[in-house]
Amino acid sequence: MMTMQDKQAWSGRFNEPVDELVKRYTASVDFDKRLALFDIQGSLAHAQMLAACEIISSQDLKDIQRGMAQIENEVIGGNFEWQLDLEDVHLNIEKRLTTLVGDAGKRLHTGRSRNDQVATDVRLYLRHSIDELIALVHAMQSALLDLAQHHTHTIMPGFTHLQVAQPISFAHHLMAYFEMLKRDAERLVDCRKRVNRLPLGAAALAGTSYPIKREYVAELLNFDGVCENSLDAVSDRDFAIEFSSTGALIMTHLSRLSEELILWMNPRFGFIDIADRFCTGSSIMPQKKNPDVPELVRGKTGRVNGNLIALLTLMKGQPLAYNKDNQEDKEPLFDTVDTLTQTLRIYADMIGGITVKPEAMRLAALQGYATATDLADYLVKKGLPFRDAHEAVALAVRFAVERNCDLSDLKLEELQQFSLLITDDIYTVLTLEGSLSARNHTGGTSPAQVEAAIARARSSILKI
Repeated sequence: MMTMQDKQAWSGRFNEPVDELVKRYTASVDFDKRLALFDIQGSLAHAQMLAACEIISSQDLKDIQRGMAQIENEVIGGNFEWQLDLEDVHLNIEKRLTTLVGDAGKRLHTGRSRNDQVATDVRLYLRHSIDELIALVHAMQSALLDLAQHHTHTIMPGFTHLQVAQPISFAHHLMAYFEMLKRDAERLVDCRKRVNRLPLGAAALAGTSYPIKREYVAELLNFDGVCENSLDAVSDRDFAIEFSSTGALIMTHLSRLSEELILWMNPRFGFIDIADRFCTGSSIMPQKKNPDVPELVRGKTGRVNGNLIALLTLMKGQPLAYNKDNQEDKEPLFDTVDTLTQTLRIYADMIGGITVKPEAMRLAALQGYATATDLADYLVKKGLPFRDAHEAVALAVRFAVERNCDLSDLKLEELQQFSLLITDDIYTVLTLEGSLSARNHTGGTSPAQVEAAIARARSSILKI
């Protein structure tokens, strides 16, 4: 038979204590204790509602508030004593509250279950985390804008298939990542709407027989509304999966940028240098400067992607309603939040520490016949059908390759053998600056358009 010391909050049904190995295997307090402040927040709102509905007394409410205030101070101060025997964050806090205020602490759990309690805690935690991450995404966007504003006239090659395609500005390239992050921020804002629904009041799965007011709790906790179905309320983890999907996209975008920073820092490109504080050296090769931060971002992207797959797999075979499987939702979710937070913080600082090498970028843009399309467009404007212009320029490029020179280095009579429509005004068209300026439309790479895009981007961040 179990002694009083062996008893759990649910132990009346059992005639032997939980095996020590099982206890360690099923406990979640080692990782879910980070929910403590959110658990307290949700419990205080629940208690206030119980008192308003006269389910507990006003004195009970005062005792609960007093006890929770002390527990909150203990958690924040690092003095709270977590006990593995109490399984999770909820029972640890409830036990401490009961020790502090007696029967009032025992009455707190009236009308709720750990099922709806944990669902509420996780939503409160994730809502808070999303708000912080949105701010970090905006900081990252601002860092890109601060760098871009100095390089609207810095010419570099634009690539397709990692081959030189057309001239662009470095600012225009950076602004592509601003747009990715803009969508990421929008996804976080949209995800927050579905996170911000209150499960509390669903109890174990079917609601409660007590005359509770769920909407009142939702208002106290600043939720937009309540989860409408009690079964779904306690078992839904869509919001965590959706957030993890958004997190995976954020990391994917940063991973793409990381790959480019790594390439650009390589001496074969030599486009940029990353500040020393984000790099390491080699234990054997004294000349090395390794871009460890962007490399780790690439690696951690796989970790966040894995968290998304873990959550999808966790939910794929679960019947309604709550199952112990759902305990496994927290570690991948917490890890995604932590990884995103750390990555965005360090990345914004790293972008601010980039040294740009315009001369190397310009030299690279002069290789690979980046203005070939401009020559084709020139011929089209002179009346030649595009396909014919494309063929003529392809022949001109082959001619220049054989002579190991750029199109702009060919003499006028050499160019005219491919089309008599070419006149001496072609040399303005074939300059890098001319190529950039010609793309003077919304979304184009002309300096004027990129400067306008930067201004719009700054305004969009300020309005949020």
